Amino acid sequence: MVVETTYYEILSVEVDASDHEIKKAMKYHPDKNPEEGERFKEISHAYEVLSDPDRRADYDRFGPDGPGGGGGGGMSADDLFANLFGGMGGGGMGGFDFGGGMGGGPSRPRKGESMKYPLQVTLEDLYNGKRTKLALRKNVICVTCNGKGGKTGATKKCTPCKGRGFQVVTRQVGMGMLQQMQVPCGECNATGEIAKDRCKKCKGKKVTEEKKFLDVFIEKGMMDGQKIVIKGEGDQEPGVEAGDVNLVLDQKDHDVFERKGDDLLCHVTISLTEALCGFEKVLVTHLDGRGIHIKHPAGKVIKPNMVKRVPHEGMPVYKRSDDRGDLYIVFDVAFPDDDFTTLATISTLKSLLPQHSSSSSSAKEHEIVDECSLTNGDLDSFGATQQSRNAYDDDSEDEQAGGGINCAQQ
Repeated sequence: MVVETTYYEILSVEVDASDHEIKKAMKYHPDKNPEEGERFKEISHAYEVLSDPDRRADYDRFGPDGPGGGGGGGMSADDLFANLFGGMGGGGMGGFDFGGGMGGGPSRPRKGESMKYPLQVTLEDLYNGKRTKLALRKNVICVTCNGKGGKTGATKKCTPCKGRGFQVVTRQVGMGMLQQMQVPCGECNATGEIAKDRCKKCKGKKVTEEKKFLDVFIEKGMMDGQKIVIKGEGDQEPGVEAGDVNLVLDQKDHDVFERKGDDLLCHVTISLTEALCGFEKVLVTHLDGRGIHIKHPAGKVIKPNMVKRVPHEGMPVYKRSDDRGDLYIVFDVAFPDDDFTTLATISTLKSLLPQHSSSSSSAKEHEIVDECSLTNGDLDSFGATQQSRNAYDDDSEDEQAGGGINCAQQ
């Protein structure tokens, strides 16, 4: 039973034609019919299959995709491997492409290294978003020689690296210790060959340096250290796909706000009167220039270092700029100077403020009470007293004890 008759129809013979009839079917040979050259390609392939008894039998049973329907006699190990993995080319591992995956199509060119640059931004840039331009210098394929390195494209082996693309250098890493390292050859740009007739513009390096301006968009809510990837804008070299440019955001410190996640924090100083009696005013100017107006009621006392939160006034959330974090405010209370008031005012304040316990009542709880005075202190000097002592101080400690205490015992 014949499952496929296409090759018989191409040769214009019956499916039960003899070998002699099949051989006579080569009437479209180009020598006899010059205008039928394309037609002859089909006929010659059909003739190649049907003129071989074994391949003809396979074709009759399985069709053109069978073991004998294609080119070559029978199925080799490479052919079997190719059929299993999607028709890869013959030889070795059947055309297996370790760089670009499996398949019969052309493999992708090797991709060059990505270029990494820091991009300084302000907190305002990350809050509002910003479009900017970045100037960078990169290698591009020479337009004079089209990346050949010379006018004719003829090359010769690089003499300094002996065609290897790298040179071996020796460095001293310690006392009497040497280390050999491989470094890319600068003479041939690590290709192992140089042009015989060097291009005057690129001097045989195949690439030239060029200044390029890139459009960069900083999106709202981006973070310090986040990357912006610009595809295909890295250094160019012949036969290699250009790499990417990775811009790493480097946020400058802000004078007012501190960011953590999507929240913002700032310090605000208010007077003692505002802390005790409330206030209504613009506390802070936001990153977009808006004033943040706060009304705090009287009777709700704000203590030093107290923290309040303003919902939804923090940073925009990345990719969801309608959502925002919160704004945290740490209050610093400014107390008046030592001589801010008179005795009359002090009496008035005492009558208004909560009463404090008298010293006489607390003194009764102790058998011995020392009257001491307060002087200005500095936390930087905290713990320094012990460091300044020496052996002579210890010897005379008992003799000087009376003069070192600034207290009077009752």
